[in-house]
Amino acid sequence: MDPHQDSGAPPGDGAAREIACDESGSDGENLTGGNTDVFAHAGVHVPVPEAARALREIRDRIRSPATEYKATHLLREKHRTVLEWFLAPGGPLHGAARVHLTEKSFFVVDRLAGVLLDDPGAAAELYRAVREALGAEDRRRFLSVANRLLRTRNGAEPGSSVPLFFETLDELRRTHAGTDAGPALERLAAGRGRAEAYRAGLLDGPAARIPVLNPLLPAIVATAAYWSGPGRRPVRLVHDRQNLLTPERIAWIEETARRSGVALAELRLVVARDDPRVQLADFLAGIARKAADDALRGIGDPGLTALLRPYVDPASVWGDDRTAVALGLSVPDSSVRARG
Repeated sequence: MDPHQDSGAPPGDGAAREIACDESGSDGENLTGGNTDVFAHAGVHVPVPEAARALREIRDRIRSPATEYKATHLLREKHRTVLEWFLAPGGPLHGAARVHLTEKSFFVVDRLAGVLLDDPGAAAELYRAVREALGAEDRRRFLSVANRLLRTRNGAEPGSSVPLFFETLDELRRTHAGTDAGPALERLAAGRGRAEAYRAGLLDGPAARIPVLNPLLPAIVATAAYWSGPGRRPVRLVHDRQNLLTPERIAWIEETARRSGVALAELRLVVARDDPRVQLADFLAGIARKAADDALRGIGDPGLTALLRPYVDPASVWGDDRTAVALGLSVPDSSVRARG
């Protein structure tokens, strides 16, 4: 089934397509020191009765006493057949679900390029330079100070993140002068004024209320864009409740989507356990996050990756060439969408 065709769900008010959403791998703005390397946001277009039947089927097959099932139940080796049924053609999600992936390190570099260079298109080149020319420890230091520079709350006294970033950058420039990373690092060194202005804007500006470094907000916009499609069909998103999704941020998501030509009619928050469609989205997001995480770390499951590939949103925010191919994504040549 073409996911941009109706899968039988009731059309709802104004014939808007209703998509149930959830995420996995959220560490807020701590993208380089959190628990995961990947953030996943899933959208599911399945009627409520069909979603409820799928949940009952999963319970009947797994038979766990847990009151709430999570992706970890399906990912256990003893339940491999249930996982394969869930994702395979003929399963409950086939042709009716997508997952938007964010490689967190690439997201940090993309946002850094946008702030310091005013050139989001430089992100892919900068990311490759950092990955290929810096050693593991220098790469970790670079991403850590970049994350600290960009996050709304950097956990230190005001103003400390800017000098820390540029002191570290100067060390790396000296160490890696003459390597492929040299030109990219030199470009960043000219962006101190932009960095100061960015941090000053966090004191009382939109960046303080709409954090540039949290991948959830642009992922929701990307989900709406996928399901709205080239025909700009109206979509209504039903999303698991998140503390981050304040009324102001929901308004930002809706306005950003509309400015991008996406027909997002509404973003409504629900309690996941009360909506079986959201629970299916939670399963898909958790499975995809774990599979993509493992792939990045070189311990991926080829069988699971192959099952996941048809669900991965082509607009995913991804920088690693090797795993992009495995996940069916294009090598990045531009910035993340929905920068706002």
